[in-house]
Amino acid sequence: MTATLPDESELPPLRPPSADNGLVGVFRRRYLLKLLVRREISARYQGSFLGLLWSYINPLSQFFIYYAVVGLIFNLHDNIPNFAIHLYAGLTLVHFFTETFGAGTRSIVRNRALVVKMAMPREMFPVATMLVSLYHVGPQLVILLVASVLTGWTPDPTGMVALVLALLIIAVLGLSGALFFSAANVFFRDFGNIVGVFNNFVRWGVPMMYSYSMVDDRFGRFAQYYLLNPLADAVLLVQRAFWVGTVPEGHETVAAMPDHLLLNGVVILGFSLVLLCVAQLVFSRLENKIPERL
Repeated sequence: MTATLPDESELPPLRPPSADNGLVGVFRRRYLLKLLVRREISARYQGSFLGLLWSYINPLSQFFIYYAVVGLIFNLHDNIPNFAIHLYAGLTLVHFFTETFGAGTRSIVRNRALVVKMAMPREMFPVATMLVSLYHVGPQLVILLVASVLTGWTPDPTGMVALVLALLIIAVLGLSGALFFSAANVFFRDFGNIVGVFNNFVRWGVPMMYSYSMVDDRFGRFAQYYLLNPLADAVLLVQRAFWVGTVPEGHETVAAMPDHLLLNGVVILGFSLVLLCVAQLVFSRLENKIPERL
């Protein structure tokens, strides 16, 4: 009995192996992405006595350092009401970005064995890193929420929209940078160090340890150019979500907040998505050369 071959018209069209790759391919393989995220989290706390508590300890230690040095020594408590909430709201966003950008840049090199041996979208690794960073934002938001409630904060719809916008901006920006630099870091390890240096400047480029009213007072009409920094916009959005609700209405630091903050956030998010598309294109051009360079 001879087997009959299927007619060519019944066969699925041939496609290149990369057709299912890219960010779309990553989210089509959600189960694999979930396994990678779990692996990253378990590997980070493997052999650790405190485990997930380090997600609370690390940001809190940074907070107390900045609070003591910037708040007490430079006496910003008098200029910024509820300075602790103002500082920690910005620190939460900054930590989310720097962790996504830094760990995402190293993600391909760190997972070289999987990259070389397994057929999967290589964007999977920066995406998994971003989701792990987002996972660590949860405990920090809990601390921020409790502290805000204790200082008289009540939620409002505008503030919640601002919070979602801020998280989306940081997630997309961090992932864009991770895609760019994770591929570049395969060819030149210097890019990992460049990202580390860049992240050192991020904390001073956003209104976290100082208020936006200080920027407005110092630069006047030129302060609008400060808002071209998308990270600064994201920090202002999360401060609108939490810190503004703890400050008396009409206070000068709140009155100086930029107009149309939500609209600016939507524009910045759109720009971030365009940047993500460009990062995806660059990554796609380089990814075929990644295995041989690893």
